[in-house]
Amino acid sequence: MTTKSAGHGSYKKIGMSPKEYKKFAKNREPSRSIGANCLRAFLIGGLICVVGQFIQNMFMHYFKMSETEAGNPTVAVMILISVILTCLGVYDKISQWAGAGSAVPVTGFANSMCSAALEHRSEGLVLGVGGHMFRLAGSVIVFGTVAAFFVGIVHLILGTGGQQ
Repeated sequence: MTTKSAGHGSYKKIGMSPKEYKKFAKNREPSRSIGANCLRAFLIGGLICVVGQFIQNMFMHYFKMSETEAGNPTVAVMILISVILTCLGVYDKISQWAGAGSAVPVTGFANSMCSAALEHRSEGLVLGVGGHMFRLAGSVIVFGTVAAFFVGIVHLILGTGGQQ
């Protein structure tokens, strides 16, 4: 990059090499406390799980469901809460403070899908919302399926899976 000196007709080169820029950026990067980050992630991740457990207990108590029966509606309510908080801009603020603690699988995935849908809604329902929202979902589903396959193979080898 070049710039013209004030009052002079000559140009002076300003800029830095990628190596210099990396050093410059590293010196100005705020320090992060690993302990504090882990504590915040633990607290928010635990709080999300406590809320989920509370909702499941409500289904079991008020609707007389078994623990297994209450699982699916609990997940649906947790997804709904995550999407509502994402739409209101609250989930993103929680995520900035909590870091990985807000990425608890169900709520974190719902937040990611909803964020993608909101970001691309101006492009239309099919190409914008659907195309970008399910681009994320596709990779998660593929990796989840592959991981489940390998876990199944391990269970088959160890003789611990598939028997009831």
